[in-house]
Amino acid sequence: MDNCQEFIDNSSKAAPVRGYLHHAAASGADCLILTHGAGGNCNSSLLIGLANAFCSAGLTVLRCNLPFRQERTFGPPPRGSAERDQVGLRAAVESMRRHGSGHVFLGGHSYGGRQASVLAADEPGLVKALLLLSYPLHPPQRPEQLRTQHFPRLQTPALFVHGTRDGFATTGEMEATLKLIPAQTELLSIPGVGHELMKKQNRDTLPQQIVHAFGSFIGLPLV
Repeated sequence: MDNCQEFIDNSSKAAPVRGYLHHAAASGADCLILTHGAGGNCNSSLLIGLANAFCSAGLTVLRCNLPFRQERTFGPPPRGSAERDQVGLRAAVESMRRHGSGHVFLGGHSYGGRQASVLAADEPGLVKALLLLSYPLHPPQRPEQLRTQHFPRLQTPALFVHGTRDGFATTGEMEATLKLIPAQTELLSIPGVGHELMKKQNRDTLPQQIVHAFGSFIGLPLV
């Protein structure tokens, strides 16, 4: 899209912010920050599709690479990188606050969404709401290894988007686990898809479906 440009902000000493900024037509628009999973980057088809759809609906969108991905092109995050990746997301939030006057929302796919939720649990009020795509509730086939320790501390409203064939959690597991969160939550189930969420058959419809659900969740007329 013509309103998308590369974005680099090195003002934070803790972590640089790097990615692509999709400018909304209205000045002072609310902003959504989106980041990627452990095996991807901010140029995934899911994030690009969502960024374009949310921008068309009136939000400025930053899709950004986490610090670990800025340092290595391929491979999963190294052990011990989670804390710095959370610092990187905080830097992205601070950067977007300097670039606009609206609310800031934070979201991510899988690992990126998990780090966003941990950051929000540690810093209530940092962002207005969360958009968590394919939250990795536990490793595939290891349901006892839950990644929910921070859920009882999460005070930020969160919309979870979950594929019904996701190996990282069943729909029933997600519904049960969200009861641990004291903040407002909602689960949007996408039938017939796995952890990747976007497939060829829903590439044209999924982004708009998520935009509509998130707009309804946060009380904004996103269409």
